[in-house]
Amino acid sequence: MAVNTRILVINPGSTSTKIAIFQQEKVIFLKTIKYSPDRLKKYSRITDQVEYRKEVIFEELKDADIPLESIDAVIGRGGLVKPIDSGVYRINEEMKKDLLECKRGEHASNLGGLVAADIADMLPSAVAFIADPVVVDELDPLARYSGHPDFERRSVFHALNQKAIARSHANSIMKKYEDLNLIVAHLGGGITVGAHRKGRVVDVNQGLDGDGPFAPERSGSLPMGAVLKAAFSGKYIYEELYSMIVGKGGMMAYLGTNDAYLAEREAKDGDEKSREVLEAMAYQVAKEIGAMSTVLKGEVDGILITGGIANSKWFCNLIIERVYRIAPVHIYPGQDEMGALAANALLALNGDIEIKEYK
Repeated sequence: MAVNTRILVINPGSTSTKIAIFQQEKVIFLKTIKYSPDRLKKYSRITDQVEYRKEVIFEELKDADIPLESIDAVIGRGGLVKPIDSGVYRINEEMKKDLLECKRGEHASNLGGLVAADIADMLPSAVAFIADPVVVDELDPLARYSGHPDFERRSVFHALNQKAIARSHANSIMKKYEDLNLIVAHLGGGITVGAHRKGRVVDVNQGLDGDGPFAPERSGSLPMGAVLKAAFSGKYIYEELYSMIVGKGGMMAYLGTNDAYLAEREAKDGDEKSREVLEAMAYQVAKEIGAMSTVLKGEVDGILITGGIANSKWFCNLIIERVYRIAPVHIYPGQDEMGALAANALLALNGDIEIKEYK
């Protein structure tokens, strides 16, 4: 592969799309495209937005004087496809079909692979990929048990960032990710804590609408009896109950905000409710880390804390004081999804990792 390999990275959100051009490992163009909510209301389904979002990306690249023919690969944020192993996948017709039909959920991330494939098809020699979507599934058989056969535990978590941070940490200590046992806690709008055993995430809480710690926007595990009573009380419709779990749950329900920075500032200014809610959230994260240490039978080489909330030393210390005896704790604030996607694409183009086929 040429030394000036150019990779277009596409990371869609509900009302925005982040795009970047990487030349090898270096980002040379970065832009967050924001859309008018009124404009997006024209589309009945998220996947109906493919053509519109693609056109806006073309306009941004043109304005930045980036010729399309200079792009060697396009990689999109992976969507809700079938459960798959970690890795880089070529976008094929079967993947596009699954993303379009949204059988496993309608989410903005589904647009990543669809837009990437459409753009790559228009270029002379570019290939289209996704990497480590949220449905990466490497769970051990025992981890799939929930307590009832009709409700199997699923793997839905921050796979891209957890894997990227774990590999980066391994490199920093001159070891292979595949030789380490790590616990990775991603602290964002949702919180997921994964047990990484020798390069595979063998257990992780379902961070979309399932179990685990409560988060700024998600309720995490709830007392099921109380939830069932609410569901059949006649007080709520399905959409209202679901929003209590995703979007309006967790910190949002307790404090009326999903901004952890604001909540911390209020706590430090003397607001006892804010302090207690944040302490409870850290308490639940620490409990989940402790649970994952038992998955690894106590053989833990490191605990990695990442995500946006990891920028708060105060919050991280609330976790560390409960888990530091398990293993050394390392803080990697924020997340670099764009860089992680570009790095995966470059490894694939250079032949350093296998390009997998979606089936």
